[in-house]
Amino acid sequence: MATVHLRIGDLVWGKLGRYPPWPGKVVSPPKDLKKPRGKKCHFVKFFGTEDHAWIKVEQLKPYHPHKEEMIKINKGKRFQQAVDAVEDFLKKKEKQGGKEQNSEGKGDSKGKKTPTKPLKILEEDDEDLSALKDPSEKDTRSTSIQAADSTAINGSITPTDKRIGFLGLGLMGSGIVSNLLKMGHVVTVWNRTVEKVPQDNQHCDLFIQEGARLGRTPAEVVSMCDITFSCVSDPKAARDLVLGPSGVLQGIRPGKCYVEMSTVDPETITELSQVISSHGRFLEAPVAGSTGLYDGMLVILAAGDRTVYEDCSSCFQAMGKTSFFLGEVGNAARMMLILNMVQGSFMATIAEGLTLAQATGQSQHTFLDILSQGQMASTFVDQKCQNILQGNFKPDYYLKHIQKDLRLAISMGDTANHPTPMAAAANEVYKRAKALDQSDNDMSAVYRAYIH
Repeated sequence: MATVHLRIGDLVWGKLGRYPPWPGKVVSPPKDLKKPRGKKCHFVKFFGTEDHAWIKVEQLKPYHPHKEEMIKINKGKRFQQAVDAVEDFLKKKEKQGGKEQNSEGKGDSKGKKTPTKPLKILEEDDEDLSALKDPSEKDTRSTSIQAADSTAINGSITPTDKRIGFLGLGLMGSGIVSNLLKMGHVVTVWNRTVEKVPQDNQHCDLFIQEGARLGRTPAEVVSMCDITFSCVSDPKAARDLVLGPSGVLQGIRPGKCYVEMSTVDPETITELSQVISSHGRFLEAPVAGSTGLYDGMLVILAAGDRTVYEDCSSCFQAMGKTSFFLGEVGNAARMMLILNMVQGSFMATIAEGLTLAQATGQSQHTFLDILSQGQMASTFVDQKCQNILQGNFKPDYYLKHIQKDLRLAISMGDTANHPTPMAAAANEVYKRAKALDQSDNDMSAVYRAYIH
């Protein structure tokens, strides 16, 4: 294939990793952002997401010649919004006579040199890109709960000089580590199944190739690092990681920080907080959302030691779009379970609607089209329904984990003497799906519980 020569300002389709091609523009990188070694690539600003990345030249295609092809193979509301943003950009450029608003700090229309601005400010001031901002976004922060918007999406992060450890490289952990490395953090990783599952060793090797270091045990990682994050599957795994042989408790010392990102019950978090705090510093920080680049950017829910939360600032910015500090230990676990309870129940209801449509002779595709035009429209609904209609249940969030979260939320309701009948009904459907061997598929595979 002939080499495509691109310049600053060219519109492109850029493909990053396993994610679909996305519309973007070749821009100048910040002066302090180094180009990856040994890779011929361009720095691309993506439309509709405010994200950016170095993209290899072989993963770039000119925008206009491939527009119709990309629109045919890519679906979804967020994708369409990104394409609309490109078209708005082009219309604005045409009105300006083809001249772009100066945004690279190279000079104004009279040839005078203008100072280069940090990327964050540049993004906010660039009129050509203002169409990407969502006018419907409102500040809904409570005065009693503090939220911090991430600047990862516009590249203004200064990575911490603290050494970061990460324990657990599952779906969520892998995505988080990738973002930490991409934003320049020094990370040491460990995964509990490396010795049992050979491919997980290869999985770790992928991160090593990207600059991560490999720890032999949780105790070693936490002793080597200033801040160690953990993200594992359930309360038992979280306890074992801390209290088991060569566990975190064997390596943590005064001044060391431990951040539990697993979705567990408040009782487990309280127990871990007590044992860790007697030796070091503790923060809980479960994450809501998925690690996809364009859909479901993570929201971090933190509680516990406020100083640890502040020390983790650059890490949280790299991980997701927003972080909330919710006060005392246990609050984040409670909020996370409530959120996942709602999400799991909603997913089961959507699957029920799709199957009822089919059973009554209605088109499932039409059902989805109508749903996507109403008040319930969302990226989550569109993505999950498309997965169901295509028979694609590749996990974004494991079905077995959402069932675990429903179970924990119901138990939390019992403790508070509060009824959770909707969650209880959804939980039974997920249990049925697990009995049909859907545990390791995406939560949308709950659909199969209705058709068997």
